[in-house]
Amino acid sequence: MFASLFRKNKLLLLHLIFWALYFSFFFYLVSFPRKGVEPNYGRAFLDAITQLITMMAISYFNYFVLLPKALKKGKWGVFLLEIVISLAVMITIQIWLKRQIYFDAGGRTFNWLGSVRFITQHTSSTIFIVTFVASLRFLSDYFELEAERKQVENDKLQSELRFLKEQINPHFLFNTLNNLYYLAHTNSPNTKDVIAKLSQMMRYMIYEANTEKVPVGREIEYIKNYIDLEKLRLDEGFPIELKITGDYETLKITPLIFITFLENAFKHGVEKGDKNSWVKVEIDFNDHICTYTVSNSKPEEASEDNSEPKGIGLKNTVRRLNLSYHDRHELIVNENADSYHIKLIIELDENL
Repeated sequence: MFASLFRKNKLLLLHLIFWALYFSFFFYLVSFPRKGVEPNYGRAFLDAITQLITMMAISYFNYFVLLPKALKKGKWGVFLLEIVISLAVMITIQIWLKRQIYFDAGGRTFNWLGSVRFITQHTSSTIFIVTFVASLRFLSDYFELEAERKQVENDKLQSELRFLKEQINPHFLFNTLNNLYYLAHTNSPNTKDVIAKLSQMMRYMIYEANTEKVPVGREIEYIKNYIDLEKLRLDEGFPIELKITGDYETLKITPLIFITFLENAFKHGVEKGDKNSWVKVEIDFNDHICTYTVSNSKPEEASEDNSEPKGIGLKNTVRRLNLSYHDRHELIVNENADSYHIKLIIELDENL
């Protein structure tokens, strides 16, 4: 709670802390016991309060009036003249007030308040304080610009994520409709089951996958439905292995992250009727770390180098991973003579 309050009001708190320290330091200086002189804490406190009020007055007159006008109009010569006059007036007032406070404190102290040395020291300290507080103005502008920059960057990333998700949905739909067309063309008895599975998956994509994060269980259910669709399309007995280990009940994930790697395995690594084709999927959960591995056979005629993810679906997913899990994921792609392997290691969030 305190951290949240500080983030929202950090500049105000910085001002308050500075003036509190300034008052404490000044009060200590004027109340410090001197040889042969009994400290008068009442007079010292009055002096410190007067010093604080007058310093705040000139500092914030410059902070809220003179400096913003100069920054807006760019007339720094006029600003310099105005600040010199303002400082002269305020320093004169300060010295007059101090002489009233220490009027009966003794001739030596009273005379010191009118000396050239005191006026010089007091003027220097006043200029320093006014300059320091003015610098907080630039710090304030920096905080505002930084907040605006982060907001613009966040809006841009969110827009890009929405765009990438919108591209993923049609990508999957086109692949599945091709499968459905094949089943209908061959009068397969599995056509109705495919339509039912597709309906469940589309419901997930439209109503649930539009959120920033979904429970991992819903994403795994989506993966299982997709594999069931592929089993219906391919020859009976086609070797598709899905292995899930570990506890994922309390975890959440960016939706539709897993599916593209699996789609790619079936699209590029499976030949219908090829008895040597296979797909293997392993999902392991260890605390918040998920290791997702997709392996598939490599058709004999595939000669293209696929050691890097290709295709719009994979490129979009890699980009989404970089946006959603910038430094919390690792993607490893390997190609052997007869197989492809993609391993995604990702740190997931708790589903609160």
